[in-house]
Amino acid sequence: MSDVLLYRFNHHSVMGANWIARVSDQVNYLRDFTLSGWLRNSVGRVDEAINEIKVYSLNATTISFNRAFSQQALVGNSAPMFAAPIEHDQEVWATGVTYERSREARQHETHVTTDIYDQVYNAKRPELFFKAVGRSVVGQSWHVGIRRDASWSVPEPEIGIVLNPAMEVVGFTIGNDMSSRDIEGENPLYLTQAKVYTASCALGPGILLVNQQEMLESTVYMRIQRDGAAVFEGEIHSSQMRRPLADMIEYLGRSNQFPNGVILLTGTGIIPPNDFTLEAGDVITITVEPIGTLTNTVKVV
Repeated sequence: MSDVLLYRFNHHSVMGANWIARVSDQVNYLRDFTLSGWLRNSVGRVDEAINEIKVYSLNATTISFNRAFSQQALVGNSAPMFAAPIEHDQEVWATGVTYERSREARQHETHVTTDIYDQVYNAKRPELFFKAVGRSVVGQSWHVGIRRDASWSVPEPEIGIVLNPAMEVVGFTIGNDMSSRDIEGENPLYLTQAKVYTASCALGPGILLVNQQEMLESTVYMRIQRDGAAVFEGEIHSSQMRRPLADMIEYLGRSNQFPNGVILLTGTGIIPPNDFTLEAGDVITITVEPIGTLTNTVKVV
């Protein structure tokens, strides 16, 4: 059977639903659906919960994805059509230094000893940090932010793991962990200031529902455009990630609870050159198949 992808509209659809399920090119409006409620209901029965959405969508009266897109364009105002695929009562966490390229970049940017990044790269315990609450996450076509007090800002394209309250994998999404490299480089203890600020986290365009305990095998591709021209392009395959998925999940769940589920960003291996910084108006495009493409424009916050 085909993959199931969940999308969340920024406004109620013409059918009165915020969430839709896409199976192949057909869309089913999920009335009264909440992601947190579905995640709670999926505990111990992930395959069954995903299959329920799939079967219901295949048997329901559906329309094409393009038609749903066109209809939704008539709703609301000029705001972006899709919201981030997360709800206000959920959190985004992130792990760092999971690729060799990330370790090299962090070592270059720091003004203190570089040993700490070697240590975390090789240590059993991963670097984990809180990134955002659901209400502050931006989605497809929204603006992402660069800090007004930063001079070296970059996007960090990542695969996000969607977890239910039992820390079971139910799917994957695309994430952009916006970062201020000069602020973190000045002192690693400034990491939260470099990582957590207005519009610093983007997710989307949707969630690929899948029950698997291994990392999604896919190429992460990023392009940055300025005034219509590409100023950076890069890609990396998720197989180059050093840490097993199960280890990152297990450490996130230690002495922690997520009653409405959680999304974990898994680190980046795509980093622009050291003389590059984002500017207002830049367009960031991140593609991970079969999830899709997440596109955001940069603004100063």
